[in-house]
Amino acid sequence: MSYYFNTVIKNKSFDEAIQLVTETLKKEGFGIITEIDITGTFKKKLDVDFKNYRILGACNPKYAHMAISAEDKIGVFLPCNVVVDENEEGNIEVTAVDPIASMISVKNEKLGGLATEIQQKLKNVIANLDTN
Repeated sequence: MSYYFNTVIKNKSFDEAIQLVTETLKKEGFGIITEIDITGTFKKKLDVDFKNYRILGACNPKYAHMAISAEDKIGVFLPCNVVVDENEEGNIEVTAVDPIASMISVKNEKLGGLATEIQQKLKNVIANLDTN
């Protein structure tokens, strides 16, 4: 089982891709609650030049509330991370965590259906990015 699913966006700048991903996540009920600029962090902390790479912490409050209510330590797996990075060809790759893969170690039957629903929403995001 893979722990992610992804797609490549062509003909968009990195910043345009971030905006597109954010808007597409919003259509599935997700907001961005964290944003980690790996490129900037590596430059600032290590003085290393690194490709455009950003981690978006996506959260669907309804599902987050349901998950935390069912398993209070599930927050270690939240938010759902979506990585946007620029490959060597200049294309933008978008990768979303598979919530089923990340939650498989949690022994709580209440989470199975939630993980499946969230997985489908994130797969919808990736599929909809393919059409733009």
